[in-house]
Amino acid sequence: MRVRVIGIGMGPQQLTPEAAAALRGCDYAVAARKREDDGLFELRRAVCEAHGLPLVAVADPERDRDAPADYRAAVADWHEARVRAFEQVLAERGGSAAFLVWGDPSLYDSVLRIVARIGERGEVPVEYDVLPGISAPQLLAARHRLVLHEVGRPVHVTPQRRLAEAVAAGQDNIVVVLGARPAFQGLEEWSVWWGANLGTGTEELVAGRVADVLPEIGAARARAKERAGWVMDTALLRRPS
Repeated sequence: MRVRVIGIGMGPQQLTPEAAAALRGCDYAVAARKREDDGLFELRRAVCEAHGLPLVAVADPERDRDAPADYRAAVADWHEARVRAFEQVLAERGGSAAFLVWGDPSLYDSVLRIVARIGERGEVPVEYDVLPGISAPQLLAARHRLVLHEVGRPVHVTPQRRLAEAVAAGQDNIVVVLGARPAFQGLEEWSVWWGANLGTGTEELVAGRVADVLPEIGAARARAKERAGWVMDTALLRRPS
């Protein structure tokens, strides 16, 4: 069977024409649903409805989020449970399926690993391709009208849990994703360009010196979560010259 891994940005308004055509060519889409009132699942449903595609809910397996001793092993176990859950749906339904990925499939998302693992297991023979989407760092740069790096300089992308490690290693221009809450201790003199729920109706933006705007970021984040029921943070942090 054919699987199409499709980056959808943050919803119907950011779907590329290539991705939209791929959706219309599939028989159905599959997506994990974390709970009954999963707002992100409903956003995926809106994407599918805009293109006449049924969305099949897959109950998301539980993941150990209580600071496991071996983080990578905990994530690997979670991914394997997801593999089995999605594999069961594909085996039952057959046809061609779309996997909808927030932002772009290349950046901090597990879907490609899950689809590849399904193929490796061989229970459901699959062929798959990947269609790019608009990523959160791209949206952050567009909303703040900035270039993510200075002239001829690199940009470092990291999940928030490894921010301190990146700073200690000498990184001074850092895009931070997967933040549970603003955690910029020790970076008070740095500049920050922050956004939550980018590309949606509950988008929030804050920019300035970290020490000056940290309370504003906290309030904006709480506002976004209250309005949407969920929150996704992205930020660019830059050391002062």
